[in-house]
Amino acid sequence: MKLANKRCVPCSAGTPPLKEAEISRFMKEVPLWHLKGRRLCKKFKFKDFIGAMKFVSSMAEIAESEDHHPDFSVHYNKVEVEIWTHAINGLSENDFILAARIDGIK
Repeated sequence: MKLANKRCVPCSAGTPPLKEAEISRFMKEVPLWHLKGRRLCKKFKFKDFIGAMKFVSSMAEIAESEDHHPDFSVHYNKVEVEIWTHAINGLSENDFILAARIDGIK
Protein backbone atom coordinates (compact mmCIF):
# COMPACT_ATOMS: atom_id res chain seq x y z
CA MET A 1 0.00 0.00 0.00
CA LYS A 2 1.27 3.46 -0.85
CA LEU A 3 2.27 5.52 2.18
CA ALA A 4 0.01 8.42 1.18
CA ASN A 5 -3.00 6.09 1.45
CA LYS A 6 -2.14 4.92 4.97
CA ARG A 7 -3.08 6.49 8.28
CA CYS A 8 -0.79 7.22 11.21
CA VAL A 9 -1.12 4.86 14.16
CA PRO A 10 -0.17 6.10 17.64
CA CYS A 11 3.02 4.57 18.99
CA SER A 12 4.23 4.50 22.55
CA ALA A 13 7.60 5.28 24.07
CA GLY A 14 8.45 1.55 24.03
CA THR A 15 8.16 1.31 20.24
CA PRO A 16 11.61 0.94 18.66
CA PRO A 17 12.63 3.38 15.91
CA LEU A 18 12.85 2.03 12.37
CA LYS A 19 16.01 0.19 11.39
CA GLU A 20 18.18 1.37 8.49
CA ALA A 21 16.73 -1.18 6.01
CA GLU A 22 13.17 -0.05 6.80
CA ILE A 23 14.14 3.61 6.46
CA SER A 24 15.75 2.92 3.06
CA ARG A 25 12.61 1.16 1.87
CA PHE A 26 10.34 4.02 2.94
CA MET A 27 12.68 6.69 1.52
CA LYS A 28 11.89 5.34 -1.96
CA GLU A 29 8.32 6.59 -1.56
CA VAL A 30 9.38 10.09 -0.48
CA PRO A 31 12.49 10.61 -2.63
CA LEU A 32 12.52 14.41 -2.36
CA TRP A 33 12.91 14.23 1.42
CA HIS A 34 16.32 13.75 3.00
CA LEU A 35 17.56 12.45 6.31
CA LYS A 36 19.16 14.72 8.87
CA GLY A 37 20.14 12.47 11.73
CA ARG A 38 16.92 10.91 13.00
CA ARG A 39 14.66 13.30 11.11
CA LEU A 40 13.03 13.56 7.70
CA CYS A 41 13.55 17.00 6.19
CA LYS A 42 12.38 18.92 3.14
CA LYS A 43 12.39 22.53 1.97
CA PHE A 44 9.46 23.89 -0.01
CA LYS A 45 9.52 27.12 -2.04
CA PHE A 46 6.50 29.18 -3.06
CA LYS A 47 5.76 32.27 -5.14
CA ASP A 48 5.27 34.45 -2.08
CA PHE A 49 4.48 34.53 1.64
CA ILE A 50 0.77 33.90 1.06
CA GLY A 51 1.58 30.71 -0.88
CA ALA A 52 3.85 29.54 1.93
CA MET A 53 1.18 30.19 4.55
CA LYS A 54 -1.53 28.41 2.54
CA PHE A 55 0.79 25.41 2.39
CA VAL A 56 1.39 25.57 6.16
CA SER A 57 -2.36 25.72 6.74
CA SER A 58 -2.94 22.65 4.54
CA MET A 59 -0.07 20.84 6.23
CA ALA A 60 -1.57 21.67 9.65
CA GLU A 61 -4.93 20.15 8.64
CA ILE A 62 -3.22 16.91 7.59
CA ALA A 63 -1.05 16.80 10.70
CA GLU A 64 -4.01 17.37 12.98
CA SER A 65 -6.10 14.69 11.25
CA GLU A 66 -3.22 12.23 11.68
CA ASP A 67 -2.38 13.41 15.22
CA HIS A 68 1.24 13.53 14.08
CA HIS A 69 2.78 16.98 13.96
CA PRO A 70 5.86 18.18 12.08
CA ASP A 71 8.19 20.96 13.11
CA PHE A 72 8.50 23.72 10.54
CA SER A 73 9.77 27.22 9.98
CA VAL A 74 8.67 29.84 7.49
CA HIS A 75 11.11 32.22 5.82
CA TYR A 76 8.96 34.49 3.62
CA ASN A 77 8.30 32.16 0.64
CA LYS A 78 10.16 29.10 1.96
CA VAL A 79 8.97 26.46 4.42
CA GLU A 80 11.37 24.01 6.05
CA VAL A 81 9.75 20.89 7.48
CA GLU A 82 11.20 18.30 9.87
CA ILE A 83 9.37 15.14 10.86
CA TRP A 84 10.23 12.52 13.46
CA THR A 85 8.43 10.65 16.18
CA HIS A 86 9.12 12.47 19.42
CA ALA A 87 7.93 9.58 21.62
CA ILE A 88 10.67 7.28 20.30
CA ASN A 89 13.25 9.96 19.42
CA GLY A 90 13.59 8.52 15.94
CA LEU A 91 11.72 7.59 12.80
CA SER A 92 8.56 5.51 12.59
CA GLU A 93 6.36 4.57 9.65
CA ASN A 94 4.10 7.48 10.71
CA ASP A 95 6.82 9.94 9.73
CA PHE A 96 6.93 8.60 6.20
CA ILE A 97 3.15 8.53 5.97
CA LEU A 98 3.00 12.19 7.00
CA ALA A 99 5.78 13.11 4.53
CA ALA A 100 3.92 11.38 1.69
CA ARG A 101 0.67 13.10 2.63
CA ILE A 102 2.42 16.49 2.78
CA ASP A 103 3.87 15.83 -0.68
CA GLY A 104 0.28 15.44 -1.89
CA ILE A 105 -0.66 19.03 -1.02
CA LYS A 106 -1.54 20.91 -4.20
